[in-house]
Amino acid sequence: MHKFIVALAVALLALIPPAKAQSTTDLLLVLAVDASGSVSQSRFDLQKHGYAAAFRHPRVLNAIRGGSTGSIAVTMTQWTGPALQVHAVPWMLINDEATAKAFADAIEAAPRQLFSGGTSISGAIDHAMRLLPTAPYRGLKRVIDISGDGSNNRGRNVTEARDEAVRAGVIINGLPILSLEPYLDRYYFDNVIGGSGSFMVPAESYEAFGTAVLRKLVLEIASNGP
Repeated sequence: MHKFIVALAVALLALIPPAKAQSTTDLLLVLAVDASGSVSQSRFDLQKHGYAAAFRHPRVLNAIRGGSTGSIAVTMTQWTGPALQVHAVPWMLINDEATAKAFADAIEAAPRQLFSGGTSISGAIDHAMRLLPTAPYRGLKRVIDISGDGSNNRGRNVTEARDEAVRAGVIINGLPILSLEPYLDRYYFDNVIGGSGSFMVPAESYEAFGTAVLRKLVLEIASNGP
């Protein structure tokens, strides 16, 4: 009887398909874009078009190709209040010009879905931490990239969210937009960014966002190179 049970168990196990191994990529990157009430539609569009243009730029593609796997996986989310976040663009693997363009097209096609609710950077970080385990890839590095025009005014203390993420091995970089709070870069430096090699690239205005995000993405991706 015992031999029969063992044989049956082996037969049943043989019917279970093997788990598909996650492919490895240099970077898992969550782009968290501010969609709070201070962000008008024109300002939101400047953020969106800035990100899309950056992923079409050859400097970004060259930075991706310079990594050990020659690929990164990226997703985009919109955020406002503590419980108001929308996963706007799903995880996509970028490893050549076609996939970079596809991600840029997906950014531009994604409609704005949030318009108010305060500014909860802590909520954005917590949301991004829930997104990282859903990636169908394994990243050699995991980064949350926060862009916004205001300091945290809703939800829990942003330093608590940051420190929890850093303890989990996640890096947080920032792109503060200084249009409304001229010293927001200092706030991001003290309270938002964290982890080994973390940094920020401020944008003096929304009109300068495209230039800032291109520079930041190149630095962010190139830091994964050999």
